Amino acid sequence: MKVFCPALLSGKYFATKHADRGIQGGQNISPRVSWSDVPPGTGSFALSMVDRHPVANNWVHWFVLNIPPTTREIPERASGIYDHMPPGSMELRNSYGDIGYGGPKPPRGSGPHEYIITVYALNVDSLLLGPFSKLDECLRAFEGKVLNSASVVGIFQQ
Repeated sequence: MKVFCPALLSGKYFATKHADRGIQGGQNISPRVSWSDVPPGTGSFALSMVDRHPVANNWVHWFVLNIPPTTREIPERASGIYDHMPPGSMELRNSYGDIGYGGPKPPRGSGPHEYIITVYALNVDSLLLGPFSKLDECLRAFEGKVLNSASVVGIFQQ
């Protein structure tokens, strides 16, 4: 599988519009994410965006389950008030406590944070998890169900 996120300027940095509204210029706009080279037998996809910086401690910015197997992209502005997520998909609560996308907002002076966007091809049509499921619960539910996955990393700092 391959994952592409055109929101990453120079293939590396998130534009400020994708940051949390608490950042000057931040608009909390979810980025476009697309994928290709899907393995046969894919029943659904899941998408995560996690800040793995030691200060962030696996802060979940976005987690989506049950993305239909025919889907190959989530468009920009799909999450939140825009609600253009693929039919049947389910956005989970992020670490800010909201359902859907929550843009980068690293602590000032903590240096560059890497936001890992991963798309998982799963061999099941759906996972029976609720919107308040935690990252570790989701990853446990993935065990034995991931056919393939791919990631791209975006950087943001303030």
